[in-house]
Amino acid sequence: MIRFASLGSGSRGNATLVEAGDACLLLDCGFSARELERRLALLALDGTRLSGILVTHEHSDHVKGVWTLSRRHNLPVYMTGGTAKGSAAPSDIDLHLITPQQRFQVGGVDVLPVAVPHDAREPVQFVFQYAGLKLGVLTDLGHISSHVLECYQGCDGLLVEANHDPDMLADGPYPYTLKQRVGGDWGHLNNAQTAGLLKAVEPRSLQALVVGHISQQNNALAVVQDAMTSIAKVVPEILYASQDDCVDWLALESG
Repeated sequence: MIRFASLGSGSRGNATLVEAGDACLLLDCGFSARELERRLALLALDGTRLSGILVTHEHSDHVKGVWTLSRRHNLPVYMTGGTAKGSAAPSDIDLHLITPQQRFQVGGVDVLPVAVPHDAREPVQFVFQYAGLKLGVLTDLGHISSHVLECYQGCDGLLVEANHDPDMLADGPYPYTLKQRVGGDWGHLNNAQTAGLLKAVEPRSLQALVVGHISQQNNALAVVQDAMTSIAKVVPEILYASQDDCVDWLALESG
């Protein structure tokens, strides 16, 4: 079994839990360590249960609490060399440098870092495999490359971003340069891009789908749900992660 949960997803902080075998992994810590611990407690966990922290890239909504949490619980931190440089990783952290497309294992879980197009130093997202099950986490990318499509085929579970609606972004309060960044090829996926991705990666295999990193300024839940209409016909349940609330454990089962 693999299970996963969102501790929060959005431009003010991201954190995801992945548990399988002997590992309980925290994917990103974009909240303060205190807030992260508070959210862990909502799922009856604390930092002592964690096996390590995986970091996708150096933006503050993904790394804010990483160093404090790592020091507090003596947790190894896994990130690319580019992310380590971009985040000014401190020397007293148990840092493990990873390379895109080179698999590694933590507690029996196979972890694949997947290179993605995003405006960071060396960003990756992650695919986890354990006991014949496959879980993908895919946020913070501006377009869907053939490489991404290949890596995320046939997932049993997926957390994917649907960041913005192009019209809402265009008409919204962001300055022009930020609109260009968010909506560009190195920014974030819009709702239609996410729906297209889901259609292309065998959605019938999904036991659980979570849509996250939904912009509070440039998107709306009803708009995202409308974009997911065709996907909802083949996926039994779609959950939507928010900035302020957790999505409780979702279990993926073999067979």
